[in-house]
Amino acid sequence: MDDLTGFQRDALYVIAGLDEPNGLEIKAELDEYYSKEIQHGRLYPNLDTLVNTGLVRKGAHDDRTNAYTVTKRGEREIDARREWEAEYVSFSE
Repeated sequence: MDDLTGFQRDALYVIAGLDEPNGLEIKAELDEYYSKEIQHGRLYPNLDTLVNTGLVRKGAHDDRTNAYTVTKRGEREIDARREWEAEYVSFSE
């Protein structure tokens, strides 16, 4: 996870939070978060990187639409990242 860009990490978190999203669903969430449109040329190579690193699995909804899911390794990496963040970021009320 430490070699991912912030954008890749955000995409990973979006995939983890949705039920087998397709690329357009991931794009819509990231568009909203970044308050601007994410270009396909930016999104899909980064999704491929997540797949190639073993953090995300790419399947198929149908012949034309891919579905993305976080792998067990991806879940472990997210958990480890959140634990690391909690060491440094905590707010008391």
